[in-house]
Amino acid sequence: MKPNELNETMETVMLPAMALRGVTVFPNMTLHFEVERDISMRALEQAMEQGKRIFLVTQRNIAKSEVEDGDLYEIGTISVIKQVLRLPGDNARVLAEGVSRGRLHDLMQTTPYLQAEVQLLEEVEAPFEEDIQHEALLRTTIELFQQYAEVSTKLTPDVLLGVMAAKDLGWLADFVAQNIPLRYEDKQSILEELDAERRLHLVTEILAHEIQILKIDQEMQAKVRERVNDSQKDYYLREQLKIIQEELGDGSGDDEIQEYTEKIEAAHLPKEVAEKLKKELSRMAKQPFGSAEAGVLRNYLDVCLEIPWTQKTKERVNLEQARHILNANHYGMEKVKERILEFLAVKKLAPDLKGQIICLVGPPGVGKTSIAASVAKALNRKMARVSLGGVRDEAEIRGHRKTYIGAMPGRIINAIVSAGSSNPLLLLDEVDKMSSDQRGDPSAALLEVLDSEQNSTFRDHFIEMPFDLSDVLFITTCNSLDTVSRPLLDRMEIIEVSSYTDEEKVQIARQHLLPKEMKRHGLNGSQLRMTDGAIRELIVGYTRESGVRQLERELASVCRKAAMKLVSQEAKRVSVNGDQLESLLGVRKYHPERMESMPQVGVVNGLAWTSVGGELLEVEVAAMDGSGKVMPTGNLGDVMKESCQAAISFIRSNASALGVAPDFYEKQDLHIHFPEGAVPKDGPSAGIAITTAIVSALTQTPVRRSIAMTGEVTIRGRVLPIGGLREKTMAAFRNGIHTVFIPQDNIKDLEDIDPTVRTGLHFIPVSHVTEVLSQALMGLESVSAPQRVQGDKESDLITPSHDTSSVSTRIYQ
Repeated sequence: MKPNELNETMETVMLPAMALRGVTVFPNMTLHFEVERDISMRALEQAMEQGKRIFLVTQRNIAKSEVEDGDLYEIGTISVIKQVLRLPGDNARVLAEGVSRGRLHDLMQTTPYLQAEVQLLEEVEAPFEEDIQHEALLRTTIELFQQYAEVSTKLTPDVLLGVMAAKDLGWLADFVAQNIPLRYEDKQSILEELDAERRLHLVTEILAHEIQILKIDQEMQAKVRERVNDSQKDYYLREQLKIIQEELGDGSGDDEIQEYTEKIEAAHLPKEVAEKLKKELSRMAKQPFGSAEAGVLRNYLDVCLEIPWTQKTKERVNLEQARHILNANHYGMEKVKERILEFLAVKKLAPDLKGQIICLVGPPGVGKTSIAASVAKALNRKMARVSLGGVRDEAEIRGHRKTYIGAMPGRIINAIVSAGSSNPLLLLDEVDKMSSDQRGDPSAALLEVLDSEQNSTFRDHFIEMPFDLSDVLFITTCNSLDTVSRPLLDRMEIIEVSSYTDEEKVQIARQHLLPKEMKRHGLNGSQLRMTDGAIRELIVGYTRESGVRQLERELASVCRKAAMKLVSQEAKRVSVNGDQLESLLGVRKYHPERMESMPQVGVVNGLAWTSVGGELLEVEVAAMDGSGKVMPTGNLGDVMKESCQAAISFIRSNASALGVAPDFYEKQDLHIHFPEGAVPKDGPSAGIAITTAIVSALTQTPVRRSIAMTGEVTIRGRVLPIGGLREKTMAAFRNGIHTVFIPQDNIKDLEDIDPTVRTGLHFIPVSHVTEVLSQALMGLESVSAPQRVQGDKESDLITPSHDTSSVSTRIYQ
């Protein structure tokens, strides 16, 4: 229905009128606007006195200040004044809410305010539920408005939510027209359309047009920005920066660049490195003052210039001098010393020999870390230690990209910088304690570092340039090889550092530890004296370890007690022997295994290897009437339980030759027990001790008292070689054993045994368990080995070279 088609009989009302310039108010919408003209202020006051209703109509020519008949549009909005806020200068800010459309029927007066006869207009409703076309139109409008919202930056989220929730066509058209920036002519045309469907069609056309305009506007702005001359902009900013620096008295920018240039020239860097640093320096010179990128580049240049790219220390190739240094600082460890001296000998003949990778494996406290410092001193190389315990990030080895905040080189490059030489000795400590997670595997990153064929071009992520590690001597340490990856082990030369014997500990304490602690506590040789007997008693009774750390702490305690006596003037000189230790250190902590005074039935002394040295391990067997059950107890591992089964199988297959009842496995129960049940035990090396104890129990034959034995047994009775013989024999010697049965194949290992132990023990090598039974059991001297079947010979046996992981494992808290 057009405005000129209005029914003349519609209701009319007399209302104050206000002419709006450039503003259109829609029904059911709220709008803020300012009132300045006197005629409008008077109309506002009149409306506030007559129920707050006012007729708001847009002025055709917004430039005119005086309103005459014909200057106003015919269609306006009957509104209610919600709020009036007085402003300085006789102005006001008004909040009005549109109620309904109205037609200006006649302008009754123009002074002192506008008074109009307004005809009420009824809209043609278009309910959403009645026509599917209305739904389609509604969805089209919403979709267009969403597109408009994407390209416009002036809409609030509330407006978009209001459009999305709309279901009335007329309300949606008015809401969109009220909330988007349109020309007042377009808004007026929407206001004058009374048919809701046609009004919404008009809004969609205007929206589509506005979207095209906004897109074109964005494209034009992008093209304008692209045409800005970057070089001119950069020049302009640099000139400004220079002026600012001059005003502040800070003209150090050029001086800093010159300083870095001189450092690069003076460092005599490799060509590739020098070019890279000059390139980065050029980038830094172009950075604006105080930029984050300049800070990153400055840090990068500082780190790269700290790296000793060409600095090297002159290596000592004097074998005698190197041997003297190694022997002066460490007792024993002959394999490690021999390997280092071999390296020096080859270096003297072939100066171009590259660095070596050596892995020292052994229990804690045996001097793996400290020997590295002695090796560095012997070779006249600088040393840096890299602790890898607990490292689980690949970036710890290779570093971080320099673009990251807080980026730094990896531990390898940091160690090189710390050493100040490109051919140092790098100690990679605790390589078996590394782990991996979602950030990578550090042991995989070490593969390149410890590969002599690849590490000449090692690239750290931070440095981004190859660094030659081929002249570096790498020494790694670990307590166990079980957790070290196979590819990493393949790149290292393994040297086992075994635990110290008691005699070695005595020498270490006498030559190194005691003098060190006395000097540390301000004592001299005339003030404190310790006998060898006191040191031995200290080792046996107050320490239980593979190394000497606890021994050093106990010696420190003795020195403190002596210092206390000297300062309190209780004595002028303190002499300590074995009997006086309890008065200084308290009750003895560890006691030797108690041996039975008489031969026992079913009790055999076995020998075990532990992480703190060798131990005497008793095996007890009790044979009882029963149904053939076998009960192994004592916190045993699977391997040791299998050794019990192998021993029983051998005895069953040779029962008549051993003097055992052929049906013992049906009529007797066997309880095989290893004392100290709280301590885990595992390994096959107790095989011959288990066999001997079972035969003793079944035949009720006593076992000789002062013997011990170690060796794995098969179901055919063969005795296989074992590991840890050095520590086991020391345990036997310490516990008063006279005779030790060892496997025949372990005779070669007797050379590594302490001379005192080798002299004090009688070793009986055996290849078959019957040789043990005939000499260990009293009354079974006539036992002979069973007939060998064809193919059962030593050459058919694949024997391990070492089984320190398979021997009895004992854990002491």
